[in-house]
Amino acid sequence: MPILDRQGASLYYEVTALAPPWVDTPETIVFHHGVGITSETWLEWLPALADRYRLVRFDMRGFGRSTIPGPGFPWSLDLLADDVVAVARATAGDAPFHLVGESLGGTLALHLATRRPHALLTATICSTSHRGASIQCVREWRDFIGVHGMAGWSAMMMPRRMDPTRVPVVLYEWFEREQAKSDANAVLDLADLLIGTDLTDELARITVPTLVLSPDSSPFVPLEVALEIHGRIPRSEVRIYPGVRHAIVASHGRELSLALRDFLERRSPTRR
Repeated sequence: MPILDRQGASLYYEVTALAPPWVDTPETIVFHHGVGITSETWLEWLPALADRYRLVRFDMRGFGRSTIPGPGFPWSLDLLADDVVAVARATAGDAPFHLVGESLGGTLALHLATRRPHALLTATICSTSHRGASIQCVREWRDFIGVHGMAGWSAMMMPRRMDPTRVPVVLYEWFEREQAKSDANAVLDLADLLIGTDLTDELARITVPTLVLSPDSSPFVPLEVALEIHGRIPRSEVRIYPGVRHAIVASHGRELSLALRDFLERRSPTRR
């Protein structure tokens, strides 16, 4: 079981390296999930990408098989961004990498792109906000979890994550079970971190090729937010998915992985 020890935490990660030997030095894609789920949410992305790229998924600090900090942990975007880079360095050395982030993971991708652009080849964000004040429905979580616990919170969240009439029952039920396992302190503290974040004035400085993948029916991140990000990042691309809710990386993984592959084949700096 691969584990990276970093600043008092153990970060669990997995590498999928299936590119054939004639693919010279495959580029690395690092996937970063959001709040309430684990790296397994990316599994359906792997088949469309594994023949060309080294794929790195990890459980972010606070979730899954990585260390769960206790109450009062000093969360910050800088710490989480450093975790991303540390995982990338452990698996791909000093080479720049593609970063794909969902929700909080997407916010971290934007954060990294403004502060350490030379670490990245490209950034892809899914269901992501750059302004915490634009994230809807989150402020109610603390009181709700206090009354109903994590299982009740997960059940409440699921219709906002996915449309149960448009995804397989087994996926819906799996996601609900996984989400219910989340640590309440990590979920709530990271929600507070997101609400306090505003990267608006920094987006225009992003120079790495950026892809915005957005559902149009997320109850947390309105479509207008994705369009604003696209409008502020020079030469970024945006793809909108009608009728899809927030957990698009799980509900539409195959479709999004093909969009990512197309983007990387056209926009990766190494292809020029």
